[in-house]
Amino acid sequence: MNNGLWAAAGAYFIWGLFPLYWRLLAQVPSTQIMAHRIVWCALFVSGYLTLSQGARWWRTVAAQPRLLAMLTCSAVLVGINWWLYIWAVNSGHIVETSLGYFINPLVSVLLGVAVLRERLTPGQWLAVAVAAAGVAYLTWSFGALPWIALVLAASFGTYGLIRKLAVVAAVPGLAVESGVLFLPALGYLLWAEHAGSGSFGHIEVGRSLLLMLGGLVTALPLVLFAYGARRIPLSLIGFLQYLAPTLQLLIGVYVFGEAFTHTHLVGFGCIWAALAIYALDSLLRARLRPATAAS
Repeated sequence: MNNGLWAAAGAYFIWGLFPLYWRLLAQVPSTQIMAHRIVWCALFVSGYLTLSQGARWWRTVAAQPRLLAMLTCSAVLVGINWWLYIWAVNSGHIVETSLGYFINPLVSVLLGVAVLRERLTPGQWLAVAVAAAGVAYLTWSFGALPWIALVLAASFGTYGLIRKLAVVAAVPGLAVESGVLFLPALGYLLWAEHAGSGSFGHIEVGRSLLLMLGGLVTALPLVLFAYGARRIPLSLIGFLQYLAPTLQLLIGVYVFGEAFTHTHLVGFGCIWAALAIYALDSLLRARLRPATAAS
């Protein structure tokens, strides 16, 4: 269990530090960063799978048209999520991106109700209502929806739903998703190069290398997460997932000096209270379940 715990914690820690990585590439247009992320991720992951498994991994997926269609949908969603996240980080909205990933678990709960017909307990409904109140307060205070946070939460929540329904391992799934986006991303990069606006090879060598390594940085935490998730309880994963947005929030405020006002505190406070209510409700139900089974 210790190895699994360290692997999962390492994945969330890397995700939490992503703002520092993408900010090093702030001079590169966000769409080019995302395109490089897709191209190099596809090459790294498919290369790894081909070397370790041959073509067997692809034949297994290709034999399932429904799975391919689902992974195509999840690829579009993760592409939207990646692009918006990179753009937001490099445009000074790290605090709002962290809000999106704090909201994400509750979005997943609502998707479970709407799509999978899951039933919520009164405590879970209370958590959703408190979170909604936090978003409503932020909207009223700033006069606009926190759209970055909501799109990040909705896109990643829907992505997670599709990946839950798609019966495929994490790494082959990522290989197919990045493969779906590979040709459009490569085509865009070639067009940018032809138009004279390409960044790769025209900026410092270190930053060009960072563009390449973006694919590896994308794949590594997912591999760690997949390893850890199979070896530790889901409840522990649930708590660890808040490590990433917490680090992002701290980086946004204390490293890049983004504002965290009283309004932010109230809105985030509602989200944190909702998460605490949800976690407490889950803990109580987990403790009551053995007692009910014994009786």
